[in-house]
Amino acid sequence: MKHSAVLLSLCLLVSPAAFAQEGLPSYSQRNIFQLASAGALRTGLYGYENPALLAYQRQPDLYFAWTGATASHLNDFDHWGLFMAAPSFSFSAVHEQRSDGSVTDYRLSTGFGNRGFSSGLAFGWSGGERDHYDRSSIVALGFLARPLPTLSLGLTGTKALYAPGAEVTADLAIRPFSTPVLALFGDYALHNGQTWSDGAWSAGAVLEALPGVRLTGRYFDTKTFSVGLDLSLGRLGFTSQTVQERDGGHLYNTHGIRLGAYDRNIFDAYFRKAESYLDLDLKGRIGYRRFLWFDNSNTLSNLIDVIDAAQYDEGIAGIAINTSGLEANRELMWEIRDKLRTFRAAGKHVVIYVDRAGMELYHLASVADRIVMDPLGGLSLSGYVLGRTYLKGLLEKVGIGYDELRYFKYKSASETFSRENMSDADREQWQGLVDAFYRQAREEICASRNFSATRFDSLVNAGVVYLPTDAVARGLVDTLGRWESVKDVITRLEGKEKRRTGAGSLMAFQRPYDERWGEPPKIALVYALGACDMDAGINARRLSKEIEKVVNDKDIRAIVLRVDSPGGDALASDYVAEALKKAKGNKPVIVSQGDVAASGGYWLSMYADTIVASPATITGSIGVIGGWFYNKGLKEWMGITTDKVQVGDHADLPFGFKFPLIGIGLPDRDLSPEERAQLQSTIVALYKDFLSKVATGRKLDVAQVDSVGQGRVWSGYDGKSRGLVDLLGGLDAALRVARERIGVREGEEVTIVEVPPPGLFNVQALFASLTGLGSETPAEPDLMLEQIKFRLKHTGEPMPMLPLEFLEMSR
Repeated sequence: MKHSAVLLSLCLLVSPAAFAQEGLPSYSQRNIFQLASAGALRTGLYGYENPALLAYQRQPDLYFAWTGATASHLNDFDHWGLFMAAPSFSFSAVHEQRSDGSVTDYRLSTGFGNRGFSSGLAFGWSGGERDHYDRSSIVALGFLARPLPTLSLGLTGTKALYAPGAEVTADLAIRPFSTPVLALFGDYALHNGQTWSDGAWSAGAVLEALPGVRLTGRYFDTKTFSVGLDLSLGRLGFTSQTVQERDGGHLYNTHGIRLGAYDRNIFDAYFRKAESYLDLDLKGRIGYRRFLWFDNSNTLSNLIDVIDAAQYDEGIAGIAINTSGLEANRELMWEIRDKLRTFRAAGKHVVIYVDRAGMELYHLASVADRIVMDPLGGLSLSGYVLGRTYLKGLLEKVGIGYDELRYFKYKSASETFSRENMSDADREQWQGLVDAFYRQAREEICASRNFSATRFDSLVNAGVVYLPTDAVARGLVDTLGRWESVKDVITRLEGKEKRRTGAGSLMAFQRPYDERWGEPPKIALVYALGACDMDAGINARRLSKEIEKVVNDKDIRAIVLRVDSPGGDALASDYVAEALKKAKGNKPVIVSQGDVAASGGYWLSMYADTIVASPATITGSIGVIGGWFYNKGLKEWMGITTDKVQVGDHADLPFGFKFPLIGIGLPDRDLSPEERAQLQSTIVALYKDFLSKVATGRKLDVAQVDSVGQGRVWSGYDGKSRGLVDLLGGLDAALRVARERIGVREGEEVTIVEVPPPGLFNVQALFASLTGLGSETPAEPDLMLEQIKFRLKHTGEPMPMLPLEFLEMSR
């Protein structure tokens, strides 16, 4: 269908009625400054010949070229061209001077699409002696297809608007080695009125034996040939070519200078030294998603990309990180730490500045070669605590009854409403979590700071807060100073001063797109965040449809599902799980479990080919629970009455009054023994179904799943030893597994497609930044209130869900 549209567009553009050679300079005349055909060398003349090439323009660039009548006239500007480009757009001006006058051709071009297929549109007009030079305004339509790293196909139609001239041009280029080292090319142009045998053509090659040093050779059907050089020095480049007749007669030279966009070059390839430190400011909340526009917040995937790029950048000696104002949960901090550990293992250094740090932030900072603490800061190493708030007494005081429907030992989500303290089973599993968190932190901090476990335990138990001078004296940090003093710390660490740079200057974000033809392999990164709900939280109704699109998209080679959810509605969980199950055997499905991926969150994960969790992840909780809220005097206290008519013995079960303002109802009565027995049967049946699905997905016996189920939560570390998790790691590890499964080697480019697509912009943040009113950070809802509303909405329903407190952990 796409190719039919291309042919139809060109047929309309170049109609038979237009066949007279007027108002349009020929293809060869328009491209006198080209060293090769349009698709064979970088981005050609920035869309002047084929506007579809602008889809490959990564950065703004400027190119000025000129030609003289003889080889000796290097600065004879009878014929010159100015080409200015930005991503997707360009402006060009080509001037020609003769003894009898001059003309300047202008062109505006735009290109859009991706690196596999793009299209473009250009409009041109002329100034000067238009009639004398037979010029007309023109429109051009171009297409570029690069289905493989070895193949480039271009097609351009150009039509004069006020004259009958028209032309169709096709160009073909081949990279035999899938790299820029060698490109073989040919092109063919047909004017209106010409037969196929009369069309103009050329063929040649581009040899790039050294990065940025390109030799070109081109032979034309007019029995002339050109030899050229394109030399890149990074953001500066030079071109020169000579055009000769086959019998040796010289025709002309062209020369050019380029300034702006980064291009590969021998200096960065072979002589780049580690002279810089990357600055990372982690102020603010680290989340998963950012808006497309007006949003510079840090996200986990963005930080992974930046640290990865710095690791492989020969010009980067280390990373300096400012953690002042950092907001992130324990699991996200561990993932950043683990990525920095890999960075250090590559022989590079990390310097981290902290002002006030607790256990989680210090655990992150301990990975550094040097920790710098603010002189007025502080350090608290008090260990870990997990606790719960119980509402039983409050509900009794306000007149709300609650009936806990609990049939599995560790499934404690309803204890918030049914108890005044922890049950023995709940205490056991929560203690297991804090023990695992502490064990992980102690092991990694001791390895990084060269402490013994005994010494670390004494540091935790000996003091509530360590002042900066105490922290230095005890070896917890290395020196005191503000962020500005990090410069001197780096100098002492490296033995000489290092430049400081931002993420935008890293080579991975500078390299031109033409290093690889065609779209890189695509991996879908799907986010399932929040409570399992059909139309809120993970938004299962929408998310399942998005996943089905990804499963059916042939361009998506693998799926990584990032789960950060405490569970909720079993229906919502199953919608998403079943959508993922359809990918089994067709493309790899990897689950990356975040801070919380338990109960309904584990339901989302169970069909994956590989489950990756960090040691700090809370996983498992394979179980189901229910509860029944009902009026126990609140309605009467508020002066509210209800009345009803009914058909059916149990029709009145959900009937009751609605809370003013929030619109959530509270049933008038408790469950009858018969109704309670039926709900129990439903909950037990759903648990068995849950066990069976996990056993199928994980290839385990049902009894084995039940032995680690019963609602028991596990740390990622303990979950791995019990068959619930396959690999310890974060999102970076999950993406690495996905790359390996589709055969992408380390260092090769892939495209990460985020699903669902991110929003355009944050209205609240934009308003605050423009007016100075309000906060740029969206106000977070009261999770306790939100979850009480959620549970009232689903009262009586079996729910694979965790206690409220786990929601606070995963914010």
